[in-house]
Parts: sequence; C-alpha cells; structure tokens
Amino acid sequence: MEENITVAQSAPPSKLDEELEKGFVQSVIEQPKLLDELAKQLVTLSLAIPGLYATVLKFVSGDAAVVCSVKLIAGAFICWFLAMLLSLGSLIPRKWKVDRTILRRNEVATKGQPLSVEEFFMASASYKRNLLIAACLLCFTGICLAGLTIFNT
Repeated sequence: MEENITVAQSAPPSKLDEELEKGFVQSVIEQPKLLDELAKQLVTLSLAIPGLYATVLKFVSGDAAVVCSVKLIAGAFICWFLAMLLSLGSLIPRKWKVDRTILRRNEVATKGQPLSVEEFFMASASYKRNLLIAACLLCFTGICLAGLTIFNT
C-alpha cells in the first residue's frame, strides 16, 4: 500500500507582504486616534458656530438684528449643544473588557466575552465613529436651522 504524500512548499513572506501587514495593523491602531482628532475639531466647531451665527445675524440684519423664530434658533442651539456633548463623549475613555493574550480570533467575541486586541481597536473606532456621525449630523442640522432664521427675517 503506497501513500502519496504531498509536501506543501512554503517560503517566508516577501518584504512587500510584510509591509502590507504592517500598514494594515498600523491603520487599525491609528483609527481611534484619527477619530479623536475629528472629535476635537467638532468640539471647536460647536463652540465657535454660535458666535459666528451672532456675527452673521448682525451683518445681515444690521442694528435691527432680531431672531424671528425662537423655535428655529432654539433647535439650532440644542443641536449644537448635543453635537458638542457627543463629540466630548467620543473623547472620554471607555472601559473595554479585553483579553490581552488573544491578539486576533477567527470568530467575533460573543456578548460578555472579552475582546481580542484587534477587536478592541475595531470596537473603539466603531464606537467613536457612531458618536461622531451623529455629532456631525446634529451640527449640520443646527447650521441649517440657524440659516433659516437669518434668511427668514
């Protein structure tokens, strides 16, 4: 009885493959940092927009600068305030349950199970991204509402 055994040949990964892997890992690690930078910009924007709004209202309407729709301007300021809170919320460190001995796993961690190191970076970025998307939408909505108050005077 003769068995045919095939031996798979292997070779170390090429330099290009190693660099691609390093780049991928670096991009996963950098995502939360980049989102933190975006959050800082959104906080600055959320603080600056009300002052800019008052300035534009004064220039457009002159000395008779009065907001006609209190509901619209209240909505705008509420949107800006919520956008700032969400942006700040994305900057506040969150506790994650992470098993540092597991770098990467094939299946996603179930609820209550500690995350792998890779899952931690992905979950952190996803959490921040969701908060910042909501913050951006609220900020834009506030700008639109404020614009309506200026041009409806």
